[in-house]
Amino acid sequence: MSPLRFLALGFAALALQGCLAKAAVGVVTAPVRVVSKGVDLATTSQSEADEKRGREIRQREERMGELDRAYTRAMERCGEGDDEACDRAQAIRAEMKALAPGIPVEPEED
Repeated sequence: MSPLRFLALGFAALALQGCLAKAAVGVVTAPVRVVSKGVDLATTSQSEADEKRGREIRQREERMGELDRAYTRAMERCGEGDDEACDRAQAIRAEMKALAPGIPVEPEED
């Protein structure tokens, strides 16, 4: 064999050692990475829970605003003698009462 082949074989052996070591580390740590990713997906962090709660509260507040506007319109029509509007106002008011406990009340500032 020529010296050039021995030299090429030596470089290949050195290069493959690093690749093999890296592959071995990847194989050994893969189950740990998979499990930790699964745990991350299965659990909810406190900040994620807070964001979700805030989103739900905002949606309830938006719905309450829509209901309030609809209730005001229905009461105006009810005052004009529209019996259907009176019934609608009662139904809207019932929904508002059911929705109210889910909306936090901010303390009044003096």
